[in-house]
Amino acid sequence: MPPTRPPEPVATDLQTAPVPKGQVDAVDAQVQRLPAPVEVRPVTAIQGERIERRPDFALPPQAKVVERVGDRDILSIVGAGIAGAAAGAAASYFIRSDDNDRLSRGSRDVTYERLPRGLSRETIIRENGVRVVTIENEYGDVIQRSRIAPDGRETVLFYDPYAEDDSRPDYYTDAGADLPPLRLEIPEDRYIVDVAQPDEELYYDTLVAPPVETVERIYSVDEVRRSERIRDKVRRIDLATINFAFGSDQIAQDQVANLQALADAVKRVIDENPAEVFLLEGHTDAVGSNVANLALSDRRAAAVASALTQYFEIPAENIVTQGYGEEDLKVDTQGPNAENRRVTLRRITALVKPVETARSQRP
Repeated sequence: MPPTRPPEPVATDLQTAPVPKGQVDAVDAQVQRLPAPVEVRPVTAIQGERIERRPDFALPPQAKVVERVGDRDILSIVGAGIAGAAAGAAASYFIRSDDNDRLSRGSRDVTYERLPRGLSRETIIRENGVRVVTIENEYGDVIQRSRIAPDGRETVLFYDPYAEDDSRPDYYTDAGADLPPLRLEIPEDRYIVDVAQPDEELYYDTLVAPPVETVERIYSVDEVRRSERIRDKVRRIDLATINFAFGSDQIAQDQVANLQALADAVKRVIDENPAEVFLLEGHTDAVGSNVANLALSDRRAAAVASALTQYFEIPAENIVTQGYGEEDLKVDTQGPNAENRRVTLRRITALVKPVETARSQRP
């Protein structure tokens, strides 16, 4: 990986200026300070060998499966300082989110290929002929995902240019561990949006705003999932209008309508730039075990992502999900608390691909 320069706060005037319609990627490009140009290869560039089913991914180094919950593994690495760790615990826990089922729901066909160097490629074919193509490494981490239209136009959603770099830190090293503390130069309520009533315009303005700190390199989606410090580079929306019942991942019917304003804001952003990527984070209160809460929070994030697709037609591939259990309590209490049972949304596009080179293009 090429050497990077330390990140800096993004100029306040750039952070607060209105983003012209259709210029979200242009503003993000001003924030990315990549050490070298990155050429994005087409997701179908490498010849693959057809296989009958999705490959069995290897367990990451030094990891063990604590529990298997549905199609998700909860992993433990003793002494590791990773996202999802219980404060003061001897072992750290992390749930490996898997968007595969959500993305393939209602598809016409799904095919798999084996690629060189332990990689694999999954192609989901939708009824309308759109293909969602994902490349994963031997651990099941996503290297690249693209959407290919029936006319062959490829839209790159995320791309990890350093996936095969041997100098990359260990698998569970926090990618933001060596970064200096974040310096916030905008008001807290503009950085973390938390409102009692849905507000489409506020949601939209928050989502299109650039990161609050320069992006010194491209991160993989899984690095972003695992590093709170990297996620903190972008603003977030705490969906105070969606709270879950104790122990439940079901969205109450009377709260589904509260997603309308958020869905409309997200759809506006995607309509302007179909290559945008959003991270939905699930959270719980502190009641229950760390393992159970990680699984529950992951299901909550997936439930909201599925609702945005099913009811509001947000493309499933533009959203990734991750559960964090009780790691980030909104209200500092060990008792049951509805405000802690929530989801959070961030636009992470500028973190997971070079925005200048990953635009839609014909092959």
